[in-house]
Amino acid sequence: MADSSVSDDSNADDNSVSTFTSSLVFNIVVAAVIFIAFCVLRPRFKRVYAPRTYAVGKEKRSPSIGAQVLAWIPAVLKVDEDKIIKRVGLDTYMFLRYMRSMFVIFVVLSFLSLVTILPVNITGGAGATELNILTIANVPSESTKLWVHIVFFMLFVAWVLRNIFVELQVYTRLRIWWLTNPSHAQKIGSSTIMVSSLPQALADSDTKLGATFDMFPGGVRQVIINRNCSDLEEVVEERNKLAAKLEKLLTSYAATSEKLHKKAAKKNSAYKEPKRPMMRESKVPFKGPKLDAFEFLASKIGELNRRIGELGGDPTQFKRQSSAFVFFNKQVAAHMAAQTVLDYKPFSMNLVSLDVSPDDIIWSNLNLNPYDRRIRGYISMAATIGLVIVWSIMTAALSALVSVKNLSKIPALKNMSDSKFFGIFTGIVPAVVLAVVMALLPIILRLLLRLEGTPRVSEVNLRLLNRYFFFQVWNVYLITIFTSSIFSIATDGLKNPESIVSMIPEKVPGSATPILTYVLLLAFTGAAKELLQIVRLALRYILPLLFAKTPRKISAAETPAEFDWATSIPTHSLIFLMGFSYSFIAPIVNCFAAVYFGLFYLVYRYQFLYVYNDANWVTGGLSFPKSIKQTMVGVYISEVYMLLMMVAKLAKIDHINANAILRIIFPALLLLLTIFAHIYINDAYMPIINYLPIRGAVEIEENPRIATTFPDVTGNGDLGADDLETDSIKAAENKVRRMLYATYGSLVPKRLIDYVLTKVPRLLSPRSPPPDEEQSVNNPVNDSAFVPMPTAHHYTTDVRPTSNDTNIISIDTQAQSLYPPMINEPQEVGAPSMQSISSTTELRHRRANQTALSVHSTEQRKSRYSMVDTSLLATVGENALAEAFSNPALRASPTVCIWAPLDNFGLCNSLHEDVEKWAQGSIRVVTQGTSIDEKGHVRADVEFDPDDTDFVKPAIRADSLHKSG
Repeated sequence: MADSSVSDDSNADDNSVSTFTSSLVFNIVVAAVIFIAFCVLRPRFKRVYAPRTYAVGKEKRSPSIGAQVLAWIPAVLKVDEDKIIKRVGLDTYMFLRYMRSMFVIFVVLSFLSLVTILPVNITGGAGATELNILTIANVPSESTKLWVHIVFFMLFVAWVLRNIFVELQVYTRLRIWWLTNPSHAQKIGSSTIMVSSLPQALADSDTKLGATFDMFPGGVRQVIINRNCSDLEEVVEERNKLAAKLEKLLTSYAATSEKLHKKAAKKNSAYKEPKRPMMRESKVPFKGPKLDAFEFLASKIGELNRRIGELGGDPTQFKRQSSAFVFFNKQVAAHMAAQTVLDYKPFSMNLVSLDVSPDDIIWSNLNLNPYDRRIRGYISMAATIGLVIVWSIMTAALSALVSVKNLSKIPALKNMSDSKFFGIFTGIVPAVVLAVVMALLPIILRLLLRLEGTPRVSEVNLRLLNRYFFFQVWNVYLITIFTSSIFSIATDGLKNPESIVSMIPEKVPGSATPILTYVLLLAFTGAAKELLQIVRLALRYILPLLFAKTPRKISAAETPAEFDWATSIPTHSLIFLMGFSYSFIAPIVNCFAAVYFGLFYLVYRYQFLYVYNDANWVTGGLSFPKSIKQTMVGVYISEVYMLLMMVAKLAKIDHINANAILRIIFPALLLLLTIFAHIYINDAYMPIINYLPIRGAVEIEENPRIATTFPDVTGNGDLGADDLETDSIKAAENKVRRMLYATYGSLVPKRLIDYVLTKVPRLLSPRSPPPDEEQSVNNPVNDSAFVPMPTAHHYTTDVRPTSNDTNIISIDTQAQSLYPPMINEPQEVGAPSMQSISSTTELRHRRANQTALSVHSTEQRKSRYSMVDTSLLATVGENALAEAFSNPALRASPTVCIWAPLDNFGLCNSLHEDVEKWAQGSIRVVTQGTSIDEKGHVRADVEFDPDDTDFVKPAIRADSLHKSG
């Protein structure tokens, strides 16, 4: 029996070595192949690998990179910190800092553990074999060498906490700078809050609602109470579906006409017009007569457009909802309101959102009863717990199914259990299957969070960060260890319950193999796949040929990909947990964790600067504090591991002594100190992170240049104490100094950086930008001359307006003259106030202006990527503001734009005129920005926006008619 047991253990060890080796070789080979493929494809497929060089606004574009194989690496590493923020935003910048800090942490941990803990493990002499000789399992329980693990693990924790403190200090400075920087402060959303669960008295009165929030500094500029537009939403949705269908038919008809005309010209025969598409009015198959599809769809769209004009022309007919937008005159007032208890009734006005954007709102969740929202939350949480249980069973079953021990029980595979194939199988298949199963989870969790009544998409994603991380920890990490070691402990422990605790030091280190294989899969293959973007490559070049049949869909296919924040951040936090929890158990894990974060940091710098466009993810870096919290979870679990490991080692000692007891006390004290550090982090940094500090707002108002100058992120003094030189040379040197602080301040003390700069002053010389790099035009006004929105005391409260239509406190005209003037659009005499989008006349005039046609050449049109959305700037008038923040159905125009190509022979010109006539002028067919090439394929100008420009039907090209000869 003993021999059999030893044989089993030996096989397990052999399989462990085989699994690790095969996984390492396989992942390195696959990563190398993918990396080479990327280097070859990158210069040739700009649409996939460099869309940010043309498909975003000019101020956010990155300069083109040469075709050299490795030219992209120095290009992305040389970009300054402030340029990264301007191009990709603070969220991305802090995410990149997080990845870099994790890389630095594990580089230091790898060095320390390889020169200290690993030699101790190898020379431990406990009789472990193969991979286990590298783990703590090879150190005898009574050995004093265990103090090496304890002491250096305490240093590891101190190093991680030090990096957390430094990065939080950096983030708090950058967060204040971002909130008050012109690129954010000049947007109306920066001084706006969205309030849900309004009491009926306030929901029915704009004046009362405005008076409630008029208590805050600067007063209220405008309030907009949301309305229930469900009937209008249905009409708009149906109209849009029919318009998309008409657009597809017109495009297909134009392409067919082009092909038939060329075919007839080639054969020198008469051209025969293609057959018009037919359709039935009834949705029931084969019911009703067949009708001309063009005429039917155009007429139906015309009817729906008239209906939209009737319903949307008078918003007051729609019932008010229990939510509203409140626009303040001061940014700091919005942040104060978000922190204040607004009502004395339970759950009333308890849901307040800051930095609101209309495109971020889930409009269907704005009118939920607070009790209904809570019940939904409980149901969602119960469903999430159920998912945890179901996924745990699935994960455990998959892990057990592909294990060598279980597969060897199958008679047909028994003789193959010793082959190298099984090592490869168990090293690759479990990780791949697990990744596929986990990919389905975010879809379900997002649905549950939306059903809870979460009012904004960004809040759904931020909350998903926490839930998905919990799933990752439980199912990928803990269940993996459960199936690898705890299950074995429990099985053997039933025969000898007294040995359960003593088996932990032997079994838990053995679970390092599945941890290593998972980290290897993501480090090499995962990073390479992220770089190659094979799915995106297929979507851009293969699927458009099959599905993108209209100019609008072709143009949409060119939109840069979006980064999946909600699932990617928890995955990286999980890798930190895996690496750090095994940092003292199996030190070799540290090396692969360092490789993982290093590769992904390099890959993400390229992806965010050249590929991803995350205009829809703008939270001011609020995902970073959640990453810190997840990192702290990893620290806690690691400390519990250390404590349990020392307790288990104690259980194996025949005679307990003071040395063994102290080995338990020190990890317990470390856990206690970590709790105190975590409490300090929550109390000291979290309030500053979420809201704009009043003192910071005052200092920036007194010295507006602070908001436009990249801050000293390592500074501990006042914001106003920053050295803002007026001399151009010194200012340039200070900027370089601040960039160096931001880059290296978290790695070395600030004094060391200053010392190096005094010894090597040439490092302060500004680096010349690449010759093809665009100058930043991130703000409509010059940064140096910009004066931010009022934040503290540019208003007086000694005189109040007498009009009942406004609740704005009187303005100090001398101070306000420094600010850009508000563009108030004229209203007709007697027109009602637009404080709640009730001006029918003004809204109709704005929509009428949208449908007006004027003559402009294609050359005069701007790229859709270079257009500035002025509807959300702080300078817009109240009427435009009310429309911008109204329900999307109320913003829908009673006209629709159909973007379809005009064949090169002008055969579809009369058809387009008929379509516009059948719709009674409520359809405009835009043919600019699209064409049909010589092969009959539809082409579209990806920078042309048919919905945002006026249109005139171009004349038929004479040269085209000549060529048809």
